[in-house]
Amino acid sequence: MAALWRRPRPPAVSGLCRTLRALSGKNQYDLLVIGGGSGGLACAKEAAQFGRKVAVLDYVEPSLQGTAWGLGGTCVNVGCIPKKLMHQAALLGSALKDAQHYGWNISQPLHHTWSMMAQGVQNYVKSLNWGHRVQLQEKKVKYFNIKGSFSDPHTVHGLTKAGKETVVTADNIVIATGGRPKYPTHVAGALEYGITSDDLFWLKESPGKTLIVGASYVSLECAGFLTGIGLDTTVMMRSIPLRGFDQQMASLVTEHMESYGTKFLKRCFPTKVEKLKSNKLQVTWKNADLGTEETDSFNTVMWAVGRAPDTKTLNLETVGVKTNSETGKIIVDASEATSVPHIYAIGDIAEGRPELTPTAIAAGKLLAQRLFGQSSELMDYDNVPTTVFTPLEYGCVGLSEEAAVQRHGSDNIEVYHAYYKPLEFTVAERDATQCYMKMVCLREGEQRILGLHFIGPNAGEVIQGFALGIKCGATYPQMMKTVGIHPTCAEEVTKLHITKRSGLDATVTGC
Repeated sequence: MAALWRRPRPPAVSGLCRTLRALSGKNQYDLLVIGGGSGGLACAKEAAQFGRKVAVLDYVEPSLQGTAWGLGGTCVNVGCIPKKLMHQAALLGSALKDAQHYGWNISQPLHHTWSMMAQGVQNYVKSLNWGHRVQLQEKKVKYFNIKGSFSDPHTVHGLTKAGKETVVTADNIVIATGGRPKYPTHVAGALEYGITSDDLFWLKESPGKTLIVGASYVSLECAGFLTGIGLDTTVMMRSIPLRGFDQQMASLVTEHMESYGTKFLKRCFPTKVEKLKSNKLQVTWKNADLGTEETDSFNTVMWAVGRAPDTKTLNLETVGVKTNSETGKIIVDASEATSVPHIYAIGDIAEGRPELTPTAIAAGKLLAQRLFGQSSELMDYDNVPTTVFTPLEYGCVGLSEEAAVQRHGSDNIEVYHAYYKPLEFTVAERDATQCYMKMVCLREGEQRILGLHFIGPNAGEVIQGFALGIKCGATYPQMMKTVGIHPTCAEEVTKLHITKRSGLDATVTGC
């Protein structure tokens, strides 16, 4: 694909850039990384290990509500890290309720203080911001806190907060600017009164009664922990939950959330948000099934309707970097190269890549190794494991059942499945209706495992180990020869023997 691209004619280089090159005879840096998130930082630090001169540009545009943060990107500041910590806060609340069944005398009623949790989470995030600054200094990577924009294929310029222009030139440039949450601009009042996940994790006070619009993993994870800490939480979803994930598993996740206390407005979409005299937000929406218009008031409305690549200010079209006109993401080949030689893109900004921190980190390191370490190894994006941190977690690796059927045909796959009850749930008398796992395999031959899906406690910890086996081409017979660790939830994977095709009851009984 890259060979078919016509090399764009570079625009005129600014006088300052010409002067810099004339004086030095070369670019200032071997590598410039635009974006200080997980992928960009990993790429920069790896390149520095090879003794190269490296710089990182990072700038956080404040959200519409004025929220800003430090170095480290989405994952550290407004994603994985604060999300998992707030999820843990909710799990602890559930554990306190369970504890009473195990003989612990817990004073009633239980009460959660948002400000205390938020301060602890935010302080930890700030420590990570500082840690990233220190690591860059230690590795002699130059850090520029500016918003960068291309002026030619080797030159990026920008303004500091004080308004001083900075120009940086580099032999190789990596774009790793990630994405930011979208706002539904067609909904009246959405921009004025709504927040996104960029804001939620930095709130000083409790969001109170909250409406989350969207059915992505961001929406469900946030709704899950808000419900778990005792807040009245509603999810409004226009279509299906967890698009792109296995839909049977997605249904089980939302069923559990409903039983856990999260309200769902299904097949509904908002039309306007208004601020009342009480400072509450009145939301009006349409119910597609009933054809009715409904309203309710909330303290907070959060939009989780997708993310958009952060490319607007990069001036990509000037230097000829091609993007997908529909998604706005940068088109890359297998080596993360864009349509312009020596300009690369990694992470969420790149078209067709999973929006996951570990893949961005791995891709960034491998790219640096190819550029400066005589390596030719490419990133392998197949069988990447992930977990949705809803109250009952959902972990998976490989193909969904739908994708396996589409790729191989329903007659050529076998699905082994089981409904199980975690031992921890028994004494606490917790409902385990949605604790479920399935293994999607090829039906013939050695029955290679195509996908593994698990809903239950600690799903990420369970899936991580099995991901190695599946990455290495594990088969169903090999899995059956694996001895389980008793008593665990994960051991049930090694005992899967009932197929969907058989129609038999898949409920696990006994040890």
